[in-house]
Amino acid sequence: MNFFRRSETFAALDLGTTNCRLLIARPAGDRLRVVDSFSRIVRLGEGLQASGVLSEAAMTRTIDALLVCAEKVDHRAVTHARFVATEACRRAANCGEFLARVHEHTGLELEIIPTEEEARLALAGCAPLLDPARPHAVVFDIGGGSTELLWVGVNPGVDGSGVETEIRDVISLPLGVVSLTERYQAQLSDGAGPAVFARMVDTVRDAFADFDRRWGISAQVAEGGVQMLGSSGTVTTLAGMRLGLPRYERQRVDGTVLDFPDIRRITRRLVGMSAAERALEPCIGAIRADLMIAGCAILEAICRTWKVGRLRVADRGVREGILAGLLAATRSGVPDTCIRPAALSS
Repeated sequence: MNFFRRSETFAALDLGTTNCRLLIARPAGDRLRVVDSFSRIVRLGEGLQASGVLSEAAMTRTIDALLVCAEKVDHRAVTHARFVATEACRRAANCGEFLARVHEHTGLELEIIPTEEEARLALAGCAPLLDPARPHAVVFDIGGGSTELLWVGVNPGVDGSGVETEIRDVISLPLGVVSLTERYQAQLSDGAGPAVFARMVDTVRDAFADFDRRWGISAQVAEGGVQMLGSSGTVTTLAGMRLGLPRYERQRVDGTVLDFPDIRRITRRLVGMSAAERALEPCIGAIRADLMIAGCAILEAICRTWKVGRLRVADRGVREGILAGLLAATRSGVPDTCIRPAALSS
């Protein structure tokens, strides 16, 4: 059965604290095929930890990126879309001004979603990578301004293929690669090394403790029924480094497995480098070099708290979750649950 009209095109935009990402897809049978994409590091939340507001420079950078997104949405004649913003916009006192400027300059209307919705979308995007044979999962997304952590029940799909998931609990910590870097900025000069890294790890582990006790996750890990799935630039970068990629390749990274010993080995090497040396790593680059230590500290805290031993790497998340929702809404015959892009509205 064909659920779609030939002209239907779907778009998902995720504006985070660090990145602006867009996916555009069209029907291919009962699935969606990506026809265009865009990703740019905009660092919208730069300085937010100290000031409580989005800076003029950060807003300008982000609007420039959103203009590219709006042009792609228009060029691809998108019919159904959802454009979401997360932690930086949730926290910034001047977010209303920013959203008004975005609409004025690009025609896009951004939807600020709560942490629970962000986590739900991230899980929806990553769920196909979960193993239906393991009944529990720790799923995490290390963002720029926050880290979302989910305790998830996993079951085989009703038709014997795929998985069904149940979010048992979710927490969002105001500790992401940007916010944690800014918290320790004064101590993160070149040569600060392992001592500062250890303090960062302890800060994050302390924030996980109550969540772990509430659900007895460590005990479930000891019994062998827990899997771990990570969605973030930190884990995809480490996966690219472990694979020895001369440049980042999504198809090779998405779905790969990182063993904890490999994570520790690569992390120790990065902690021992200067920011300039990290910038020379092909899967890192100059724009993200100063953020990697914080990302590795959050990941280290997760691995030490829940000693699963390995994690599955997901180069997918909120955007894919949005597309899955748009697809499901259209297949169910309720297209009005999809959001028509404001840039194309009459």
